[in-house]
Amino acid sequence: MRGEDRRGSADVPNDRQGGCFMYVRKYRQSDLAEVTAIADAAWRPIRKMSREALGDAVSDILNPLGDDVSKGLQVKAQIESGKYGVAVCEHEGRIVGFVTWTSEGPVGEICNNAAMPESGLKGVGQAMYRFVLDLFREQGIRVVKVTTGLDPAHAPARRAYERAGFCRHLDSTTYYMELK
Repeated sequence: MRGEDRRGSADVPNDRQGGCFMYVRKYRQSDLAEVTAIADAAWRPIRKMSREALGDAVSDILNPLGDDVSKGLQVKAQIESGKYGVAVCEHEGRIVGFVTWTSEGPVGEICNNAAMPESGLKGVGQAMYRFVLDLFREQGIRVVKVTTGLDPAHAPARRAYERAGFCRHLDSTTYYMELK
């Protein structure tokens, strides 16, 4: 299920960066620290919003090692499970994004993914989604899904998925109750 190295298949010129190129490639074990740092940075506003909505007691149970490292640790566990495809997006030799995915039968799923917030690059997400969608097409996948939040902190993700062509959705919500 892991993606093969497809360097060049997702080259995207980026006009804001003077015509430089970014490309998506297969994840390497040496990428882990950068990937987890990007995950933690990208989820910082989401963790802040979650803590405000759920309160400290619930947030501390959900993220016992702290909000600053919780998403990176989740992504690390996902990668190390070996059950997900993983790719990174590079620009000028630096990792600026990552994407994970899985599939079962005719259904593919884009899972955790993020672009480095401070990179200032446009199109990182689109390059990564194109990479995964191309892999899914090659595998005969017929339907692709991605899940994201409906809160304001997830608005950039929703816009990115819509730009990539995701247009049908089912709304849902997650409720929490603290038991005492």
